[in-house]
Amino acid sequence: MKHKHLKTFGSAMVVAWLFCTLLFIRFWPHLVNSNFKKAIVDQGFGDGPVPLNTLFTEPQALFADPLHTVLPPGSSKLMQVGVNHDTLLIVGWLDLTRGPQVLHVPDFSGRYYSVQFTDPYDVDFAYVGTRATGTQAGDYLITGPGWRGSMPSGMKEIFSPNNSVLLIGRILVYSGSDLPTAYSLTKQIQLAPSTNSQSTQ
Repeated sequence: MKHKHLKTFGSAMVVAWLFCTLLFIRFWPHLVNSNFKKAIVDQGFGDGPVPLNTLFTEPQALFADPLHTVLPPGSSKLMQVGVNHDTLLIVGWLDLTRGPQVLHVPDFSGRYYSVQFTDPYDVDFAYVGTRATGTQAGDYLITGPGWRGSMPSGMKEIFSPNNSVLLIGRILVYSGSDLPTAYSLTKQIQLAPSTNSQSTQ
């Protein structure tokens, strides 16, 4: 056939393109989240690295003037990218291999807030906040895939399909004069290891 080799070459190119596309779709989110983890755990945001299972709250000065706040050399500039004009940020990277973590949120009295849980493949699998759970105070037990403990009373479970979790929180700031109040509420979002449940991972 006159153009048989061209058809073979074209078919091979289509297969190669599809394969590369599938690889990109599969691994790109994981690569992005790996960079997030490095920015949080290894570099931090001016106060040094942020340890696993610890929350970092965006400083008031960085929120007030994100484009002119100078971070120390070696710090991640993640907090300055995609500048939020009306929400304070909190970030943390969870490692659930040693057992669940407890997330405490204060009473936000109707103020908008959101805490997002994302797995290493950039899938948001749970939310705590105004739209998902309301603005009242609450405690949430974040469990990994191998956990076989009992739920403490008064808590709600957030099941993570992976032991590695990116946590991102956003808290609404109404105005410049409201910033100290919003910051105080943000600092009351706390993370701690569970003390009264057992893990058999």
